Amino acid sequence: MKFDCSIPDEFDRGLAAAKTALEDGKLVVLPTDTVYGLAADAFSPRAVQNLLDAKGRSRRMPPPVLIGSPSTIDALVSEVPSWLRSAVEALWPGPLTVICHQQPSLTWDLGEAHNTVAIRMPDDDRAVALLQQTGPLAVSSANITGEPAATTVEAAEDMLGGRVAVYLDGGPSPSGVPSTILDATGTTPRVLRLGSITLDVLHTFNNTIEPPDETV
Repeated sequence: MKFDCSIPDEFDRGLAAAKTALEDGKLVVLPTDTVYGLAADAFSPRAVQNLLDAKGRSRRMPPPVLIGSPSTIDALVSEVPSWLRSAVEALWPGPLTVICHQQPSLTWDLGEAHNTVAIRMPDDDRAVALLQQTGPLAVSSANITGEPAATTVEAAEDMLGGRVAVYLDGGPSPSGVPSTILDATGTTPRVLRLGSITLDVLHTFNNTIEPPDETV
């Protein structure tokens, strides 16, 4: 099923259908502020495995988790350093993904995450509307691994087809640039991928953040 998010009534029906599909362990494609995302219930191991299978991705590459409110980070992360809290308060919602140690009480299975979790709050009202109804979702780019990330719902549908239960059509992605990924689990934080948020911006919160390893 595909729903046009630009039509209010159809968007409402799309949200309801997406919520039901996710509760049933099925997959949903949704617009975000970067590229289209492929979403699954983060607390359903079966659904997360469905997401990895649909992308052709192994458990060694666990999906990030999208949240609908900045305060949700405290329910998922065991410790948020003061500089990181300042960064997410300033840059969320937006294209910054942060990797932190997860709360030990969490019982989800995102893959081989080694007790860490990558979290982001997207700057997209449609994605946030869904997240506020469902809670945290495991979300990866809506594409087959090795192919370009989808910036239109049609591109996502061409790659993923019937493996997805609901497609939410939000029009072309506004930027098409992926999020910056910041690993805050070590003594010295490091950028794993530069995206829309530059290193100079991150250095305003912590000037010890290291750039990506150019050899990778």
